[in-house]
Amino acid sequence: MTVSRFRRILLKLSGEVLMGQGQFGIDPATCERVALEVKEAKDSGLEICMVVGGGNIFRGLAGAAQGFDRASADYMGMLATVMNALAMQNALEKVGVDTRVQSAIPMASVCEPYIRRRAERHMEKGRVVIFAAGTGLPFFTTDTTAALRAAEMDCDALFKGTSVDGVYDADPKKVPTAKRYDTLSYDRVLADNLKVMDASAVALCRDNNIPIVVFNIRGEGNLTAVLRGEGTSTIVQTEQQYV
Repeated sequence: MTVSRFRRILLKLSGEVLMGQGQFGIDPATCERVALEVKEAKDSGLEICMVVGGGNIFRGLAGAAQGFDRASADYMGMLATVMNALAMQNALEKVGVDTRVQSAIPMASVCEPYIRRRAERHMEKGRVVIFAAGTGLPFFTTDTTAALRAAEMDCDALFKGTSVDGVYDADPKKVPTAKRYDTLSYDRVLADNLKVMDASAVALCRDNNIPIVVFNIRGEGNLTAVLRGEGTSTIVQTEQQYV
C-alpha cells in the first residue's frame, strides 16, 4: 500500500494524541509535529480532510459515567473537538497549509458550518478541511463521524492515528504476547469485537468500501511511512482485497 494508491484520505486523530507527553489539554509542539507530517502528505499530492476527537479535554461517555446526562455530556465532548480542530488549524496554517474548520454545530464567529459541497470545493482547491463537533448529534462517536465524513467526501481510505501501531487480539499494553494483525476484514473486526472503531463506524466503512488503516501517530514520521507502505499498521478491508 503506497500513497499513489490514494487520491483523497480522511485522517482521524484521537484527542489524546494532542496531549503529547502531558495528561490533559493540548501540546503545541505535538500539534506542530502532526501538522508537518500532514503537510508532507499533502505535498505528495494527496487531498486530506481530518476529524479530531476530544478525549484530551472531555469525553462524553466518561462524563456520562460520572453522572452527567448522556446527551449533555456528548454535546460537551463535541465542543472539545472544536477546540482541538482550531488548534490543528492554527498549527497547519503556521507551516503554510491552507485549512478550514467546519463544525456540525453552527458557530459562525469561530468556524464555518458543515456544508458538504463547500467542503469538497475547499479540498479541490488544495485546502485541508477539519470536521469538528462530531455529527452534531449526541450518541455518536467521532469514529462514526470520521466514517461518515469519509463516505461523504468520497475518500479512498480512512487513516486512524492512535497510540498503538495497529489492531491486536488483546490489549498490547496489558498483554505482552498480544498478536498484531497486518490485515483484517470488516466482518472479522465486527464478529470478534476487536475495538478498531465502534461497530457503526466499521459497518459504514464496509458498506462504502473504505479501507481503515490503523497506525501509531505518536511516533515521529509514522504517518509518512504508512502512506509510503513502509510503516507498521493494520489495514481493515474486504477479504477480496487481500486474499
